[in-house]
Amino acid sequence: MNVGNVMARGVLSCAPDHALSCAAKIMWDHDCGSVPVVDERGKAVGMVTDRDICMAAFTRDLAPSQMTVGSVCSRALVAVREDESIEAAERLMQRHKVRRLPVIDAEGRPVGVLSIGDLARHARLDQRYRAGDIAPDGILTTLAAVSTPAFVEHM
Repeated sequence: MNVGNVMARGVLSCAPDHALSCAAKIMWDHDCGSVPVVDERGKAVGMVTDRDICMAAFTRDLAPSQMTVGSVCSRALVAVREDESIEAAERLMQRHKVRRLPVIDAEGRPVGVLSIGDLARHARLDQRYRAGDIAPDGILTTLAAVSTPAFVEHM
């Protein structure tokens, strides 16, 4: 099974110069926790999450309408292609401690988002795995890796 079989399609995006409230509205209206950030050519250049918005509003004591997406989004883009394996996506999530990955096409444009929730919903729970199935133990390993606070890793 590959990323394209599991990811959410029809992804919406924001530009770095959009108000942060634009990203928040997309997340609210479409019940998602992240939005890819794209440049003027539509190429993914970052991700903004609901946590980014909350922490920026709190730490800067500003409303989301007073900040830009580009001022808070992650610029270290970690992305996958839809033809990549689930295992490769899980390794990226684990290594970079992210719960969601933008899925990009050959030109770097977002075509979907893969979340750990997508993986969980498609896991085989009956212990009769076939090649390519998503195994629950892989999801548990990924969830544990992305959920470990940074301060615990440095102890």
